[in-house]
Amino acid sequence: MIKAAKNPLVLLVAVLSLAGMMFAQGDPGVQSANRGTGATIINPANDPNGFTALFNEGLADFEIVFNTGGVLGPRFNSNSCSSCHAQPTAGGSGAADNPQFQFTSNGVAPDNTTPYFITANGPTREARFPFFFNSNGSVNSGSPNGGVEDLFTVTGTSEGGPCKLAQPPFEEAKAANNIIFRIPTPVFGAGLIENLDDSTLLENRLSNLKNNFGIAGTFNHNGNDGTISRFGWKAQNKSLQIFTGEAYNVEMGITNELFPNERPLPEEDQLGTGLPANCLNLSGNGYPEDRSHPTSTSNAGVLDAVSDFANFMRFLAPPPSGEVVLNGVAVPAAAIAAGEALFSSIGCATCHNPTPGTTQVSDFVPALSQAPVNAFSDIEIHHMGTGLADNVSQGTAGGDQFRTAPLWGLGQRIFLLHDGRTTNLITAIEQHASNGSEATAVVENFFTLSPAQQQEVLDFLRSL
Repeated sequence: MIKAAKNPLVLLVAVLSLAGMMFAQGDPGVQSANRGTGATIINPANDPNGFTALFNEGLADFEIVFNTGGVLGPRFNSNSCSSCHAQPTAGGSGAADNPQFQFTSNGVAPDNTTPYFITANGPTREARFPFFFNSNGSVNSGSPNGGVEDLFTVTGTSEGGPCKLAQPPFEEAKAANNIIFRIPTPVFGAGLIENLDDSTLLENRLSNLKNNFGIAGTFNHNGNDGTISRFGWKAQNKSLQIFTGEAYNVEMGITNELFPNERPLPEEDQLGTGLPANCLNLSGNGYPEDRSHPTSTSNAGVLDAVSDFANFMRFLAPPPSGEVVLNGVAVPAAAIAAGEALFSSIGCATCHNPTPGTTQVSDFVPALSQAPVNAFSDIEIHHMGTGLADNVSQGTAGGDQFRTAPLWGLGQRIFLLHDGRTTNLITAIEQHASNGSEATAVVENFFTLSPAQQQEVLDFLRSL
């Protein structure tokens, strides 16, 4: 029996959870068939500028595993781009086996403790503290933090030498309810998203505003030139080059031409201490640790790794859709088509637009020119309410605003929502409904569908 709740949204979620138990509809789960994900968008026969070689070079660099010290560190979340972007192949999201769970036992971070939120089969994660702590350990809600708190340090490794660093106080942050998580975003089709011009996105937004679901939406903007930014969970990064350079520095501790300085933790910066001198220049080669190589004889080899990574993501094809297998039986194409129609009619497509538009002309490769971007996203940021809010602001995105996550590739994605809190599509849909969320009316519409119709929507989502 469901007890009465003062907050109607609490009652709604309770009813939705009960509905999920009463009927047989369910998430078909991660689709294991090879759909051809991970290919390049470039047609090698139509590559006038020779970017196919750069895509292949970028893929090779994307999969390199770095040692701690020397280059990696002094703080880091992982030791390879592909360790976080691995499902179902390089460029995706977190895999079922989390490499971070092994770092304290396989020598990557021997003197560290595995944080409580890193598990063997849980999502690869980064952590942030929304607010700084006071000197007595209490949370200072008037002092926003939000920066990444790297999980591991080089302490105890031969490469780290005299550098001794403590890990952030994750247990204390948990006790104070002052910790949030992010999981890796897939980067398939990222070059198409990058090549959408602002005018196309703005025109698409005007069309989206004509709805009866209470959905508004806006854009995050680059602080330098004011144009629309589009990468990251809050669309905080303008370009793939910036997105990559930041990740290299923040997630792996590798300085580069875009971010050439070693990064202290947010609290070290706030306290004015910075990193200890014996934790600087661990490679002995100076900064930046990643740079271009002008004397290289291979044209591809001249580029710095950040440029290699950016090219790999830029030319990574969108993930193809495919058939869906539910309980060992292939779902009929007619059922998936019906699910797509329902997806639109109940309001999901108001944010998860089948396409926000067509790309501008590209001087990289013809495949990026005037191409539809079938991302099932409007690239806008939306208020998602108290249930999903992480109280972290980035750019012009506030604490409960998130970019509409592109749904292409959803059929092969394991962990869902920005923090990987669930692997189940029904739960992910439920979590979109909370106080202040623009998606609440649409979630209500989904759960007023018949069980068979709900299943059609779920089957359609796993076809993407």
